[in-house]
Amino acid sequence: MTAATAPLAPRTLPQVLWANLRVGVPVCVSVALFITMIFRERWWQNLVFSLCIGLSIQGLVQWGRHVITAWLRRRGHGGPELDHLWPGWRWMGPWVAAAALVGYGFGATLASALLGLPAPLHMLANPRALLIVLVITLVAAAMTTQVYVTRGRLAAAEAAAQAARRAAAEHQLMLLQSQLEPHMLFNTLANLRVLIGSDPARARDMLDRLIAFLRATLSASRASLHPLQAEFDRLGDYLALMAVRMGPRLTAAFHLPDDLRQVPVPPLLLQPLVENSIKHGLEPQVAGGRIDVSARREADTLVLTVRDTGAGLPAGSPASDGFGTAQVRERLATLYGDRAQFQLHPAPDGDGGALAELRLPLETANR
Repeated sequence: MTAATAPLAPRTLPQVLWANLRVGVPVCVSVALFITMIFRERWWQNLVFSLCIGLSIQGLVQWGRHVITAWLRRRGHGGPELDHLWPGWRWMGPWVAAAALVGYGFGATLASALLGLPAPLHMLANPRALLIVLVITLVAAAMTTQVYVTRGRLAAAEAAAQAARRAAAEHQLMLLQSQLEPHMLFNTLANLRVLIGSDPARARDMLDRLIAFLRATLSASRASLHPLQAEFDRLGDYLALMAVRMGPRLTAAFHLPDDLRQVPVPPLLLQPLVENSIKHGLEPQVAGGRIDVSARREADTLVLTVRDTGAGLPAGSPASDGFGTAQVRERLATLYGDRAQFQLHPAPDGDGGALAELRLPLETANR
């Protein structure tokens, strides 16, 4: 798989001007120092001439870079460098040379006007000095242009690296999700096998709900993200399936604010946590218990919690290292990096049980 590079994001006029001045001014100052050492002329006059000539050339080069890039795109050309506004030296070489000559003439005339000096026609009487100045101008123009070439290539390489990292993360998520779906299905089938021998009618009901659950989740689970409302709906389907087997021993409640219903999250993100609550929390207790699934916003953070009133965590164990929690941690790390957090700890209230808490960046979730 080849990762595509993203074109440069649009920039405002002040950003463009600052980027050009940040490159052009140091080059102009260096040229002024160099010419001062060669011709023993006044430094400040050379600086004014250098700035006027250099920035004029730079403006022409940058204008030509954009125009040639747009022309090549209209003719059907493409590629990573064009995406970053560099048509290549084949096209830019002649233009840089022409821009150096035109920019020199315009900039020298402008500098003379600013300093109250006559037009610099005297340079024509000294071909050697004129040649030296033109060579310096052309070299400086080429060096400045090469800076933009290097910056464009670095930007293209960074964009390609980001695309490759994004593709690797997506493949990792698909792999982790493919591990989760059979795990959930095997647990359900194991429960169904127990019911077939003890309560065939409830087993048939559970099988019907399993078929409906799988039909509803098959298409949704293939997406990389889905709305938080869909995540809660799938959990509701799953808990309805489990309620067939557990009966009144299982109760559930969902708390999802309206403004968070469309926030995208990875499919089946909370599923293993709900499974853990049933398997390790509610099932070991004769009376069962309650599962509460909720979402809330804290500033720019989406907080998701799965809380049960079951048996709680084993003594001395800060969090389970089982498949479910490990899978959640891996998916969060793959998709969000260190911008997401996952914690599993005893519930802080007096009802006992465990509390699983996930924190995701809302600005990432809403991209």
